[in-house]
Parts: sequence; C-alpha cells; structure tokens
Amino acid sequence: MKRPLKIVVAVVGILLLLALAFVAYIQFSSFPTYENKAPVLNVTSDSIKLAEGEKIVKTLCSSCHMSEDGKLGGRHMVDASAFGEVHATNITRHSEHGALSKYSDGELAYLIRTGIKRDGSYAPPWMVKLPHLSDYDMEAIISYLRSDAPELSPSNRPNQPTDYSFLAKMLVKTGAFKPMTYPSQPISGPDASDRPAYGKYLMLHKYDCFACHSKSFASCDFEMPENSKGFLGGGNPIPDTEGKIILSSNLTMDKETGLGNWTRAQFIQAVKTGARPNGIGARYPMMPFVHLSDDEVSAMWDYLQTVPVIQNSEDFSAP
Repeated sequence: MKRPLKIVVAVVGILLLLALAFVAYIQFSSFPTYENKAPVLNVTSDSIKLAEGEKIVKTLCSSCHMSEDGKLGGRHMVDASAFGEVHATNITRHSEHGALSKYSDGELAYLIRTGIKRDGSYAPPWMVKLPHLSDYDMEAIISYLRSDAPELSPSNRPNQPTDYSFLAKMLVKTGAFKPMTYPSQPISGPDASDRPAYGKYLMLHKYDCFACHSKSFASCDFEMPENSKGFLGGGNPIPDTEGKIILSSNLTMDKETGLGNWTRAQFIQAVKTGARPNGIGARYPMMPFVHLSDDEVSAMWDYLQTVPVIQNSEDFSAP
C-alpha cells in the first residue's frame, strides 16, 4: 500500500474511532447534574391569585400532565416521541406518586424557571421552562398547585421512567438543552395598557407560544426567544396523538403563508376555540386556549404586528 493511501486509511480509522467514542459517550454516560440554588420562598394565596394560577396551569400544563382519570397524574407523551418513550410526571397531591409533594415553594419556583429538580437533575427538555415569568404569575402557579383543586387530588398513577432517545441524550449532554438562569432581580409583568409589550409577555414568557411556532424545538432560545430560528414563523414538525407529523402554523403577518390576511376577531376565535378562517380546525398539540380572555388574545395580536415577517414555502395548516 502506497504511503499516501496508508495515511488516508489511518486518518479515516481515527475519525471512525472518535465518532464511535462520541456515540458511546452520548449513549452510555450519565446525565449532568447541577447545583440546586433554590431561594427561600413562602407563597401566600388569595382567590385572585388562585384563579390566575388555575388559568396558567390549565392552559400550559394540563395538556401534558392530564391523565385518563381526569387528574394531573401524567401520561404517555406520544407527541414527544422524537425524544424517546416519554412520560409526563404525576404532579397531584399523592403522598407517594405526586412528584411535587416533597418540594418547597422555592424549589418549585427554581424548577419551573430553570429546569433543575431538587436533586440537581435536569427536567426533560420538553418540559416548559419559564425564566422570565413575573414573580406574581409564578406565585399564582405555585398557589394553585398547592390547592385542593379536583384535578390535583391524589392520582394513583405511578410515575414511569422515560427511555431517552439518542437525540435527547445528545441535546442534553452537548449543552444544546441546558438549565435556564434563575433571575437575580425581581420580575414584574408589563403594564397591560402597553398592548404589544403585554402580548409579547404572554406569547414568549407566560404561555410559551414561540417554542411550538418557531422552526424547531432544538433551535429554540428560551433565554432570548427572539433569537430562535424561524421565530414564530412555524414549520416545527410535531407529532399528533397518533404520531403523525404536522407542522406548526406561521404566526407572522405574511399574507401567503401566515396571518397577514386574518382579522383580529378571526385570531381571537382561532386561539380560543380552534376554529380557523379556512375551516380547518386546530389539531393536537394545539389546544383551544379557552381560559384566556379576549383582551389577552387581542394583546397577542397587537404584538404579532411587530414581529418580523417570515414567508414559508407552504401554508402550514395546523396546529
């Protein structure tokens, strides 16, 4: 064998060994753990805060955590199949199976903001992280999760371990999916009279709309949502309840592939009921946001007028 060919073979062999070593590291090494720096937090509750917490949880959390018994006992998440055999956690008040029963208020806030559990492990990448949620809304969530609401009554559904796919392992172990930064200063929500700012807060920081409606979960920037690839331009491939891939809708004001020809009233109706102007109803994982007020959805519409327009190659019909 001639010397140049030997060198090429050796280089290819080394690269192959490095690739195999990388695959073995991703597949078999342990997930990283992190220091839990949960603050001391004692949440007080009242009827207004409970009502707001109920709205947030039912809008943001129930679709993943609602089990067949009508409680937040967790479920098999077919729509997260790209990340493996995924099971949402039981978050009811069950003394054994309820995952939140051992959490302090501060640990729960730290988990929701950063994704770091009380034992230092990282919550799955498909779990919503809310680093920019206002302190009031955070307390509202915790207040509701501590309440005696029927859907939080003890569910006997045991937690089932998730069998992570290679993709999920790679995204976590390479740092593509990593904990968020816990805020160092108090966070206040925007004044509702500033309509675009209020709508931005709702879509990016409270209800996480950008994650599904940008290009891909893998390229979402949860610290700076506007830096996400294809920000609010749709096209994110998401499995429905039967595992069929559908593409998320373009929410920018492009007239051909987005919402440019919609009216405010049509947008409010679509978000709250799932009924779209083209007659195609919203499909899972897009659920009607029935708990949001017309005023909140109208503010979202005002914010969308300020978002840079993206034109896609096709009209994504759902969700």
